[in-house]
Amino acid sequence: MLQFQEAARIKNLPPYLFARIEQLIAAKKEQGVDVISLGIGDPDLPTPDHIVAELKKEAENPANHQYPSSVGMLSYRQAVADFYKQRFGVKLNPKTEVVTLMGSKEGIAHISFCYLNSGDVILIPDPGYPVYAGGAILAGGQPYNLKVTAANGFKPNYADVPVDIAKKAKMLFINYPNNPTGATADLKFFEETVAFAKENEILVCHDLAYSEIAFDGYRPPSFLEVPGAKVVGIEFGSVSKPYNMTGWRIGWAVGHPEVVESLGRLKSNIDSGQFQAIQYAAIKGLTGSQQALEDNIAIYEQRRKIVMDGLKEMGWHLEAPKATFYVWAPVPKGYTSTSFAEDVLEKTGVVITPGNGYGDNGEGYFRISLTVATERLKEAFARLKKNLGNLEF
Repeated sequence: MLQFQEAARIKNLPPYLFARIEQLIAAKKEQGVDVISLGIGDPDLPTPDHIVAELKKEAENPANHQYPSSVGMLSYRQAVADFYKQRFGVKLNPKTEVVTLMGSKEGIAHISFCYLNSGDVILIPDPGYPVYAGGAILAGGQPYNLKVTAANGFKPNYADVPVDIAKKAKMLFINYPNNPTGATADLKFFEETVAFAKENEILVCHDLAYSEIAFDGYRPPSFLEVPGAKVVGIEFGSVSKPYNMTGWRIGWAVGHPEVVESLGRLKSNIDSGQFQAIQYAAIKGLTGSQQALEDNIAIYEQRRKIVMDGLKEMGWHLEAPKATFYVWAPVPKGYTSTSFAEDVLEKTGVVITPGNGYGDNGEGYFRISLTVATERLKEAFARLKKNLGNLEF
């Protein structure tokens, strides 16, 4: 068999975190272990019926069987603009300031191709969603990790960025509510981000995937609510998390019109846009009844309580996250992120995500996802309490 030399851009990619987790789960299942995965943040709740019904209806329309527009139907982009106006008070021109994505992950990975040349610096939060760095590496960029810690609310301190790095940097990724930490940000932080970006001529890319998954009356803001934000950046969002549509692959990027156009132009050379029936279904999600979303939040709140109470009984003392469906916790003494995750899997059949999969600064932490059936979550914590023994912190 012939062997082929991989391109350097592929060799430089770290293994994708969840691919490794899926391998471990498969291995345990082959051994006959009843695995409970608290690892991947993929909603277990079904897509609401009215959204599914819209897909079925539009899938039967022959007009939707042809190539769609790369930038998306104007009606879908208008629905996104209407959502922003109603939810955040942000005005968007659907023709020039909204582009449709095959899930926000696609746009997050591709935006670096639009603005990074070989060796260009991009600022990446550490810990952070792995695709920020992965997309930059594939585009030939050079990630510079911004260390975020609990002491600073898991937000970067821009004063700590070396002046020469700030001046070299072309792009910055931020993400609030945050994956993996569950941290949130207020408008003051976004104002600091806009000021930093203007001073150093940096394109800000804010990942707002978890804007609608929030608790206790909290309503996460949009980066674009801050004056000047649209001058320096864009924001990514999707229907994946609020409407349990991760597999549907439909999202958006909004904001700076030239950046939106650039991303759309790149897409026109890579793909043919998302199936229009899915776009119609997403419109139904954004504009239809929000009762299913409210019901989802209530379920996640119940599960959050199970996790927080369970961790407290085992010795952890943590504040419950105000948003996302993740709990970020330090590992006990004597463990690394990986060794603790492996020990938990071996002793209990429960999968947790090691924090170092999100960057070097994630070492010493692990992440639990609330996207597992409530009874299974209770079973997972029963196993943890029974089999982990005495833990020290």
